[in-house]
Amino acid sequence: MKRLILLALLFSANSVFSQKLDSVQYSINGQSFTGFYAKPEKLSKKTKTVLIVHEWWGLNDYVKTRALQIAKEGNIAFCIDMYGTGKIAANPKDAQALATPFYTDPQFSYDRFMAGYNKAMTIPGVDASKVIAIGYCFGGSVVLNAAKMGAPVDAVVSFHGGLAGIPVDKTKLKAAVLVCNGAADSFVPETDIVEFKKQMADAGADFTFINYADATHAFTNPHSTETGKKFSMPIAYNAAADKKSWIDFNKFMKEKVK
Repeated sequence: MKRLILLALLFSANSVFSQKLDSVQYSINGQSFTGFYAKPEKLSKKTKTVLIVHEWWGLNDYVKTRALQIAKEGNIAFCIDMYGTGKIAANPKDAQALATPFYTDPQFSYDRFMAGYNKAMTIPGVDASKVIAIGYCFGGSVVLNAAKMGAPVDAVVSFHGGLAGIPVDKTKLKAAVLVCNGAADSFVPETDIVEFKKQMADAGADFTFINYADATHAFTNPHSTETGKKFSMPIAYNAAADKKSWIDFNKFMKEKVK
């Protein structure tokens, strides 16, 4: 009976995705990538497009769920595939192997991001003048560095992402920046926070930094507590921080992307 219930739940979840999410294929140097997008029931001149970059695990159901949430709230969402079609890590070792090239080569990361951006711009209804990029953990680092390198987006939001990246270049950074950081995130040391804030201030950037009390790394992902226990990682879901950071993201998007 338990097996039947589990199968039914899995079928139901997959049905939701297949009915409300569309996939698009694109390639980079002969490698296949698959992006996913969701649209609201009605589009208007105020409809924005939110690009989503996944955690270091890969483009899994978590970011697809966020895309559906964004579409339900009235905007277009596009999940960028940074690793390639079907590449999802099952453990931290594999995730680190997939993510490391992006941390060590900013141009490589930027090119992958822009490939997804360019594909998103081909979707009917997308307005290139109303684009915001958000990212989770690894994805937060990706969107921050993309903004620093001059990506043509109006704003970026990092949810519990790393802050150690390329230096801020005020001639390239045009996007408004919001960092949603867990105050108890051991993966983001205070030295990184201080240096990041200094660089943003020195560049005169449009920058907002918010700390969420008692929130660790991956605080927005409901599966992170279980994952943390499974792999002995200092990560956990924090419902209060998740809810507040989503409110802050929407407020920021409304203010910065007209």
